[in-house]
Amino acid sequence: MKTKKVAIVGASGYSGEVLVQLLLNHPHAELFAVTSRSNAGQTLAQVFPKFASHPKSKTLRFVEPNAELLAKQADVVFLALPHGVAAEFAVPLNAAGVIVIDLSADFRLKSAEVYKEFYAHDHPAPELLKKSVYGLPEFYRDEIKKSLLIASPGCYPTSILLPTIPLLKAGLIKPTGIIADSLSGVSGAGRKAETDYLFCECNESVRPYGVPKHRHLSEIEEQLSLAAKTKVTIQFTPHLIPVNRGILTTLYLAPEKHFSTAEEMVALGEKISACYAKAYANEPFVRLLEGKSLPDTKNVVGTNVCEIAWRLDARTARLIVMSAEDNLVKGASGQAVQSMNILCGFPETAGLV
Repeated sequence: MKTKKVAIVGASGYSGEVLVQLLLNHPHAELFAVTSRSNAGQTLAQVFPKFASHPKSKTLRFVEPNAELLAKQADVVFLALPHGVAAEFAVPLNAAGVIVIDLSADFRLKSAEVYKEFYAHDHPAPELLKKSVYGLPEFYRDEIKKSLLIASPGCYPTSILLPTIPLLKAGLIKPTGIIADSLSGVSGAGRKAETDYLFCECNESVRPYGVPKHRHLSEIEEQLSLAAKTKVTIQFTPHLIPVNRGILTTLYLAPEKHFSTAEEMVALGEKISACYAKAYANEPFVRLLEGKSLPDTKNVVGTNVCEIAWRLDARTARLIVMSAEDNLVKGASGQAVQSMNILCGFPETAGLV
């Protein structure tokens, strides 16, 4: 199997660091370039001492990002950059026929108007929106295989879409009244020095933020609307919790068919179980929990796995669905590598287990 030459633009952030870790050990990828303006000239070992034992750590140096040079050398380029900045590199790389996997929000939406509404500036490359594929492998595997521009989903959206899309497609829940509460580790805010994310501000504290219109709502609602084949608007409240990594999401959903008796509840439960089994029985990175087990971030941190469990509440006639993932792996870098594996014809689990 031919090795692909891979580069990471913006490799010094948290997602970039995880990409470095995954790609250094990937059996079919050669990580040949890592870029960072602030760390240019330093070796991988100097910036990330945790990789010092790797043979490449003292020879691979951070360089200034140069799209023209990368276009000549790379087969695949990962963009671990802020929204708005990623497009500056995606445009010339895509024009050169290089595979681009973007971890920012620049190409997740199909509407430049919606992008402007949620991100407060004009889309920097609207002509590429039709070309991009939403990089949620469990639902866009075939499209990913044929695309040169993959928009890797956000961490919160992944934790909400994986549990909800199968139920909407099967018509088991109403597309209205969906409530999502998510709790995220501090690394979700990125590697930056801001007062809100200092240790003394986050430790021993839990707080909501981005209420009532977090940016990730745009892609969440777009993808749920596609699944439901009707416009979906949800209530979403994210929370910051004092852990480094991990997202736990709880969804409150209304079953399409009301249940009032024990028999109806059992029948609905069987349909939900069958729905999830059909969607995920053969998916390597979705773990359906059975019995009394519930999602737990400690079981997914450091992995590309999303755990899902559900309960029917007889008192409220609601379906409660819960998920857990690592926001930096399945919610970012791991999912991006999963898309690369699919696109390049590698085993989907390569470098991820």
